[in-house]
Amino acid sequence: MQKINNTQYFKVQKETEVVVSEIIRIVYSALTEKGYNPVNQIVGYVMSGDPTYITSHKGARSLIMKVERDEIIEELLRFYIDKNINQNSSKP
Repeated sequence: MQKINNTQYFKVQKETEVVVSEIIRIVYSALTEKGYNPVNQIVGYVMSGDPTYITSHKGARSLIMKVERDEIIEELLRFYIDKNINQNSSKP
């Protein structure tokens, strides 16, 4: 039996950080492999919140539900701006 005067240590394991861009890549790949139009399916999910727009192939549905839909939109918009607006503004 342990002494009640001693402090017990408890360490919570952190969940691995969810990287939104990686989740989008995996979901896109899974949807493509199953023959779906990945852009349409992801838009359907983001607009409705209905996870059935995403295939369960490769755990894609479970993965995409780990992030908020607004985080997906932020990542996609950030990528678009970086590739299309920021690069164009640096051209002479």
